[in-house]
Amino acid sequence: MARNPHDSFSFSRRYFHWKKKAVEEEDDDDDMEEILTFTSSKSDDKEKVKKSEAPTSFQMQHSLSTASAKPPRKKLSVLAVSKLRSAFALGRARTHFSSGLGTKVVGTLFGHRRGHVHFAFQEDFKLTPAFLVELATPTSILVKEMASGLVRIALECDKKTEKKGFKLLEEPIWRTYCNGKKCGYAMRRECGPEEWKVLNAIGPISMGAGVLPGAGNGADSDGELMYMRAKFERVVGSKDSEAFYMMNPDGNGGPELSIYLLRV
Repeated sequence: MARNPHDSFSFSRRYFHWKKKAVEEEDDDDDMEEILTFTSSKSDDKEKVKKSEAPTSFQMQHSLSTASAKPPRKKLSVLAVSKLRSAFALGRARTHFSSGLGTKVVGTLFGHRRGHVHFAFQEDFKLTPAFLVELATPTSILVKEMASGLVRIALECDKKTEKKGFKLLEEPIWRTYCNGKKCGYAMRRECGPEEWKVLNAIGPISMGAGVLPGAGNGADSDGELMYMRAKFERVVGSKDSEAFYMMNPDGNGGPELSIYLLRV
């Protein structure tokens, strides 16, 4: 409690920020109330501005957490580049032994009756054969072998040290064995107009056998063109061995025709 009015006025001036007036102490109470409300409102406004400008503890924690959660961009870029390099390296390793063929391929055997047998393996009947060879075996003899039972054809080639990156299906010359008997050599061929004419004539037939008319009817003609097409399962043992097994449509029994490629 103040002992006199002067003490009370100095106390209120310290806590309510009284402004100096040129008026006397005997001013009306209304004037004092107006000054009090004016100064108090200004102080309230200043405190509100300070509170709005000052960040809250939640905002500070959120900003700190987001700042700590953001990883450096350099580390992310280095990680992405390393992943891309590993993916490219893996792709090169796979394509080194790949030949454009999957595990299921289209196999076509064709040849004139008095001519030589051709084997063609394609990913699809519209695509260029990935492997096309001409055997020294006459078509008529191979047809007889197939009519008698199972046929196993093995093609062998020599491994050469100067051709380390050579794909197996790109080898030009093969030794041929049919059911264990040596049958001369096989030569890799490019798919030319004559071969495309036969493959297009067979068309989209996925499985079957038949005869197409020959090119000529004279004595020099090789006779009718015989063909057989089926689905083959391709099995890759290594970069030096592959096998093609003919798939039976009913799924019963083993393959009637199997072709083995081996580099020794």
